[in-house]
Amino acid sequence: MKIRSLKNGNANRKNPMKFSKYHALGNDYLVLDPADCPKMPEGLDAVKICHRNFGLGSDGILYGPEKSPKADFKLRILNPDASEAEKSGNGLRIFSRYLFDTGRVAEDAPFTVDTLGGVVKCVVSKGGDFITVDMGRVSFDSEKIPVAGPGREVVNEEFEIGGKKYKYCCATVGNPHCVLPMGEVSEKLAREIGPVIENMTSLFPNRTNVQLLQVLDRNNIKIEIWERGAGYTLASGSSSSAAASVAHRLGLCDGDITVHMEGGDLSIKISPDYSITMSGPATKVGVYEMSPSVLSQNVPIKM
Repeated sequence: MKIRSLKNGNANRKNPMKFSKYHALGNDYLVLDPADCPKMPEGLDAVKICHRNFGLGSDGILYGPEKSPKADFKLRILNPDASEAEKSGNGLRIFSRYLFDTGRVAEDAPFTVDTLGGVVKCVVSKGGDFITVDMGRVSFDSEKIPVAGPGREVVNEEFEIGGKKYKYCCATVGNPHCVLPMGEVSEKLAREIGPVIENMTSLFPNRTNVQLLQVLDRNNIKIEIWERGAGYTLASGSSSSAAASVAHRLGLCDGDITVHMEGGDLSIKISPDYSITMSGPATKVGVYEMSPSVLSQNVPIKM
């Protein structure tokens, strides 16, 4: 992972930090409650916490719940490179499960969560094992995503990587996505071209998440994911929403789509105005108390 120049953060280095770890189809996050840590980790502190070898290991940190004038709860999402994400579908399901597990929300009772990518509505059901999130409305508008160039819908455009041309479409569900439809997808290819596309900052000024999309039939797609700030990822809710929307926009799929990923499957429903409802599981792994020595250690991070 390429980490931009970061300074040490301001997390509490004197006392242990308490994290609750969850995963959503193998995409794992550490939930840090402001009640246990009044200040969100920053910079290298966040990188060290998420590090797979030198920290607790995760695809990111969910900091919340905080108060919000817009919603019942506020959530902030940190990537493992310490950048802040606008929205995460898997992160929202995990956060919803955490709110349920800590008694802040009730089963089958809708609530709202404020993220940088907008306010979403969530419902926890089946004893906490199944979460539905209204992800908001997908847009293909280059100015909203954003994608450089004149204002347009970014559909069936083309770029070249390593001498090979790829068709791509772009979308936002509160965070940016670049979807590449192709006959077959693989982890190998995602790892090969994902980081290149993510960091095409002349085209994607905020960088981008990347999905390789294979349409299986009118109601099923398969995707491989390279996540901005995190790298190759087993599953992603926002990626599923974006890829399913692209498949629907291209006329290749209907509005009720199962997204198959290495970590498992998600259900995506697309309304006529491209509002997205995502449904799937979130699983609690455990509660961890992290020693403050993790933050004071010198970690050989690739720059």
